[in-house]
Amino acid sequence: MDNQISDERSNQELSKQKTISILSWNVNGIRSAHRKGFSDWLTNVLPDILCLQEVRAKESQIEDDVAHPSGYYAYWNCARKPGYGGTGLLSRCKPVKVDMGLGNEKFDSEGRVIIAFFDDFVLINCYFPNGNRSEERLHFKLEFYKFFLQKVLDLRQQGYTVVFCGDLNTAHKEVDLANPQANKMKSGFLPQERSWIDHIINTGYLDSFRYFHPDLPNMYTWWSYLPNSRELNIGWRFDYFFIPKDKLERTADTFIMSEVTLSDHCPIGILWNTLHWKEKQILPKLEVNQLSLF
Repeated sequence: MDNQISDERSNQELSKQKTISILSWNVNGIRSAHRKGFSDWLTNVLPDILCLQEVRAKESQIEDDVAHPSGYYAYWNCARKPGYGGTGLLSRCKPVKVDMGLGNEKFDSEGRVIIAFFDDFVLINCYFPNGNRSEERLHFKLEFYKFFLQKVLDLRQQGYTVVFCGDLNTAHKEVDLANPQANKMKSGFLPQERSWIDHIINTGYLDSFRYFHPDLPNMYTWWSYLPNSRELNIGWRFDYFFIPKDKLERTADTFIMSEVTLSDHCPIGILWNTLHWKEKQILPKLEVNQLSLF
């Protein structure tokens, strides 16, 4: 009898679930993306949550239709250094709370992390450091990796369901970049960077895209600005969603939007099931003759 009641409750919960779209995108400068049509793209795609990395602007420098788009709650974590780093999060449902950063001054000055607490999950948007510039930055990247994962594990220890996404600046497997042999000794495909992703998986996480598409080749999320890199699909898969293995049933799908060309990265996404979701109303745009009435 108890099992029957439990099953009935489980079925009722499943029937109440809402499947939401969560996207992640390194825009390589939000003002540049805006000039290329970001606002139209957002209006057409209308994700439930959009995580942005490398916004490279202060909130006051971002056009209002991007900084505070209709129908979204907007959160920006900007780097102290002008024109550098930074993250943004747009959500059609208001989070219970939002934390900016990891709580460590060493890692938080570049605006790399936004942690959004929703009723039944936590979403972490992160722009991970690039280790290409110097040995010092590679060391910083690896330190950041370690501290970030401990933050995730601490939240899980507190009972939260934690999903995290963003630009990891590392390709995990040979299938995740076009020229693995030529890049084995370069940051972005170094053994110590790749082993950190192994460690994530060993702690109970799944690389959502590779779980659903384990051997699918030529699926990349970043292309260099070298001539014809994108046209020839000479790319890297730097962008990820990681989901807890024990919450796999809440992930309905995962995808790469390689047709979107407003940045050197393209958006990626998952469809995620949640029990608590109340959307903000999208206000209609006022025409010129309507504006004159006010």
